[in-house]
Amino acid sequence: MERYLEKVASFAGSKYGKMVREQFKDIRGGSELAMLAAPSKEELEQLKKAVAIMTPSEKETADSLTDEQIHKIAADAEIDPANFAIFINGYALHCKRVSSRTNCADRSLSANETARGSS
Repeated sequence: MERYLEKVASFAGSKYGKMVREQFKDIRGGSELAMLAAPSKEELEQLKKAVAIMTPSEKETADSLTDEQIHKIAADAEIDPANFAIFINGYALHCKRVSSRTNCADRSLSANETARGSS
């Protein structure tokens, strides 16, 4: 989970991240779809706060947390539940892509993904 958070953080607040956010703005000026590619510094801090308060059990099963569990963690961390849900869903998709045979907690980013900093 922490390695995935590091991956998500790679473009936070950068010029590239700002460009990505601009490309994905909706008519209200929001760009939630770009959050996993380039979170704002505020979004990243919120995600770090939520991950920090998660129990080891929650981290091990993060790819299968229920909506209620996600909302409770977000409430306990006092962060935006929608952004945390996007992060958890992104993590679950990452886990499924990495391998469908092992528990997501046992998986790590491949050396190629780590070197490129991409998904």
